[in-house]
Amino acid sequence: MRMISNVGTGVVGAPACGDLMKLQVKFDGSGKIVDARFKTFGCGSAIPASSLATEWVKGKSMEEVLTIKNSQIAKHLFLPPVKLHCSMLAEDAIKAAVKDYQKKQGEANGETFEA
Repeated sequence: MRMISNVGTGVVGAPACGDLMKLQVKFDGSGKIVDARFKTFGCGSAIPASSLATEWVKGKSMEEVLTIKNSQIAKHLFLPPVKLHCSMLAEDAIKAAVKDYQKKQGEANGETFEA
């Protein structure tokens, strides 16, 4: 799903603990996410946070997934306060993947973006 125009990729990390999360979301023609995948290098809380993010975004629109908050992920996984950064990574990865998808769509339509 790397360079496909209907796939958004978000890569985020937490330098303090070394966690790295890559989330990819695939959109259909109507703007719904039809597939999501992740690759995470991190602690035992970062991996389930990534997995949960992929489950929660499937079947949802771009607008719907942008309402997913790290606090919801943390609550669902019963993360202790010291592991909240893992849920923040998941939220940030979702936002980054959507932003990447939007950028690809803009480029496909001849729009340009500032870095």
